[in-house]
Amino acid sequence: MIRVLFVCLGNICRSPSAEGVFRALVNEQGLSDRISADSCGTSTWHIGSPPDNRARGEAKRRGISIDGLRARALKPDDFDIFDYILAMDSSNLLNLEATCPDVHRVKVRLLLEFAPGHPEREVPDPYYGGAEGFAQVFDMIDAAAAGLLADIQRRHLGN
Repeated sequence: MIRVLFVCLGNICRSPSAEGVFRALVNEQGLSDRISADSCGTSTWHIGSPPDNRARGEAKRRGISIDGLRARALKPDDFDIFDYILAMDSSNLLNLEATCPDVHRVKVRLLLEFAPGHPEREVPDPYYGGAEGFAQVFDMIDAAAAGLLADIQRRHLGN
């Protein structure tokens, strides 16, 4: 089982959106028995909260449900458990790198590294904006999710 962890600050906007998009893609490809996904935040602000209403609305508009997800904070053993630990932006990447044991540093990357044709390097936080920001975030995540799945298939599943 290949395990993927998506990480943002509060785990109510970007990372649960990425988890939902990626899970839907994995399920669509019939790989849910070989690849799993989770999400968390580097802060403890929203522990136990559902994803932001705007994120849930955009997910639903795209045929994805993230309603059952609940925010959680990064745990030290996440570095042992997950094969890919993907930050939404450089601030969260730095937070991850500050706590990541050296042996697991290779697992920690920016999500948009898997969308090489994409002009941005970071998924922006849409929290303080409107619904259009969430649509933009989902578009970015879609591009990266496809690249991530291709990387996992090539590197781990022999495809």
